[in-house]
Amino acid sequence: MNIEEFRNYCIQKPGVTEESPFGPDTLVFKVMGKMFALTNMEEFKSVNLKCVPEKAIELREKYPAVQPGYHMNKKHWNTILMNDVVQDQLIFEWTDDSYQLVVDGLSKKDKERLFDI
Repeated sequence: MNIEEFRNYCIQKPGVTEESPFGPDTLVFKVMGKMFALTNMEEFKSVNLKCVPEKAIELREKYPAVQPGYHMNKKHWNTILMNDVVQDQLIFEWTDDSYQLVVDGLSKKDKERLFDI
């Protein structure tokens, strides 16, 4: 997978915006203003995704390419190394999980606005 494939997958989801709040090299994907994925635009070597804490530990134990979130809350975020060890389909599934986790945590008002998009 390359950065464009990952970007296209993320931005097709309802309510998603892309920003660079941490500088010009870091691409952040948000749903209704809340982060669900981020990566380095210049060196697409990893992606950070939000994860349920229990599943985060499980994935880290099962996949060496899944590590605690780099520069993130390690309880809630994983860093997935884009080293072609983890299949793209799994990364897409984990991206879906991250997106849904953030959507589930939105206020009722924000959820209504999202579903109206």
